[in-house]
Amino acid sequence: MIKLAPSLLSADFACIAEQIAAVEEAGAAYLHVDVMDGRFVPAITWGPKVVADLRRISRLPLDCHLMIEHPEQQVDAFREAGAAIITFHLEATPHAQGLLAHIRKGGAKAGIAICPQTPVAMLEDLIDDCDLVLVMSVNPGRGGQAFIPRSMEKLREARALIDRRRSQCELEVDGGAGEQNLHEIVAAGANVIVMGSAVFNGGDPGGKLRRLRALL
Repeated sequence: MIKLAPSLLSADFACIAEQIAAVEEAGAAYLHVDVMDGRFVPAITWGPKVVADLRRISRLPLDCHLMIEHPEQQVDAFREAGAAIITFHLEATPHAQGLLAHIRKGGAKAGIAICPQTPVAMLEDLIDDCDLVLVMSVNPGRGGQAFIPRSMEKLREARALIDRRRSQCELEVDGGAGEQNLHEIVAAGANVIVMGSAVFNGGDPGGKLRRLRALL
């Protein structure tokens, strides 16, 4: 089953409860929460307090994408705040396997993300410890970027690795996804698609998400 995960980075936080209710009713599978620290990426977004507040207003699983340095210092706080999935960047820690195991032991699903310049082969020894692999199809840290074409091949490589290892982990893509490339992304093997601008820009996020689901 293909899952759509609206990215709250593109939502209007002046009316966030209404926008979340709209995408929830329209069939969103996850709410994607981009956590940025101003160091691993230039932007700064939210911490565990916001995640805890979001948990109170939605029953959807919170898919927390940590674009931060030293994620091992923060994962427990996000799990306690209500994150259902905690994804950190391979590039951000030398202890990826141990951190994946720690997240799972704490009761959340564990994900690992790779930036556009990181080869999929770097995940070979980690795939059995993952619940989710996130292929970044833009450079992390800023919404509204165009999809990097090479990402399609990386999705195919990641899908081949997951299937070869008979892993049950999900394959997520984040960045530049929309009506124009949705079918190609699915054909490349992704089963969780993060969408920000394609859902929230211009109003009516519920209607836009329904249209995207209909295309699938």
